[in-house]
Amino acid sequence: MQMDAVSVARASWPGWAEFLRRRGLENLAAWALEAAGPLTVLGAQALYLGGPLLRPALSNGFIEALAGLLEDHSEAQAFAAFLREEKPA
Repeated sequence: MQMDAVSVARASWPGWAEFLRRRGLENLAAWALEAAGPLTVLGAQALYLGGPLLRPALSNGFIEALAGLLEDHSEAQAFAAFLREEKPA
């Protein structure tokens, strides 16, 4: 992932974390990202293939950012760490 793309994707992390936190899913999401390892690439490919079906519910930018996160193992691990460090105010 390019540095510009990384900074753009990371800018959306607080929103994603808040979305997960409101539903009580932040720990589950962090665990899944940590445990899935190489399988996250398959999740990214599923997002790319299912993108046209998901676009009515999710923006194209969201799908691309999430798929990019899942493709990059170090970014997935960084987001899992971000979820675990973030505490509600």
